[in-house]
Order: sequence, then structure tokens, then C-alpha cells
Amino acid sequence: MKNFNTWNNKKIQIDSMQNRPFFHEREIWFCYLGINVGFEQDGSSEEFLRPVVVVRKFNNSIFLGVPLTRTEKKTEFYFQFQFEDDSVQSTAILSQVRLIDSRRLSYKIGNISEEDFLKLKEKLKALIP
Repeated sequence: MKNFNTWNNKKIQIDSMQNRPFFHEREIWFCYLGINVGFEQDGSSEEFLRPVVVVRKFNNSIFLGVPLTRTEKKTEFYFQFQFEDDSVQSTAILSQVRLIDSRRLSYKIGNISEEDFLKLKEKLKALIP
């Protein structure tokens, strides 16, 4: 059973943060995604964190992000790539793209290469008819 109460308490802390982290497109951050409904991607551990690629920065407060997983999937809804000097295999869950407030960002863990970033954006565009 999902513990929504613990997540709600964490969400209250995140919402009250005064300082927002400085971030750029192509960066990969651990992000407080929390506990969500149904098949929406959750964060994990007691901090409710999940890695996310910053796809589009709209301003210092919000961005479009794609959650990552280590599970290999090979369909049009996923994009596999490597980051951190090609040592970490990741899969972007394209169907879970979402608008995220920058206060949800915890800490930066790497970057996606420029080449893979362009491929990721092309695959995202292809999902929207």
C-alpha cells in the first residue's frame, strides 16, 4: 500500500523551500517525484527521488522533464542512452513527460550528451500527432 501521508509531509517541506536550484537543459537531476496515482512514475526511497532529464527550461521556476529508469524497454515510448562518461545505462520514460517545479530538484547527477539529447527530443516530438 502506498504511503501518501509520508509523501504529503515531504511535499509540504518542498513547497516551502525559498531557494530554487539553478539548472539547465540536458542536465540529469534527482527529483522529488513523490507517490503518484496508478501507473504514474513514483519517486523511490524515503526521499521519493527519481532521476529526471531536463528537456525544456521555461524559466527559473518550471521545466519539462522526463523521468528515467534503469529498466531496459524497447518501444516508441522509451529512449535508451548512457551518461556519466558512458558508464550508466538509462532509459527515458517518454510517456511520463511532465511539467515540474524546480523546487522538486534535489541534486544534479550528470548530463545527457548533446547527440542523445537531440534524439530524445525527436522521439518526444514523434509521440505527439
